[in-house]
Amino acid sequence: QVQLVESGGGLVQAGGSLRLSCATSGRSLSMNNMGWFRLAPGKEREFVAGISWSGSSTRYADSVKGRFTISRDNAKNTVSLQMNSLKPEDTAVYYCATDVSRRFPSTVLTVPNEYNYWGQGTQVTVSS
Repeated sequence: QVQLVESGGGLVQAGGSLRLSCATSGRSLSMNNMGWFRLAPGKEREFVAGISWSGSSTRYADSVKGRFTISRDNAKNTVSLQMNSLKPEDTAVYYCATDVSRRFPSTVLTVPNEYNYWGQGTQVTVSS
């Protein structure tokens, strides 16, 4: 059974930084893509960033490009999201997710329904 546990959320002022981490357990996810999504009140779940199984390919939502960086350490079974220059509109619950049905996939997926395991989420609040 795959488990994903996010940490690192909190309250930060606009312009500040946070680093989210996702610890995985239950099985190795080194063959699978990983993604970060967020859910804000009144909005649909939104893709934020994704990384390929090898870490060589990444994708970002336009709203976070140049400010967020996703990375992974397969030896430690962790995925991170470095968030800089945070804005109030980044306020949301952030979720780590993976798709275990595809091994060594060639593309990083951005649709929530393509991911089949999710963490419980961590709250990020950016004050103006």
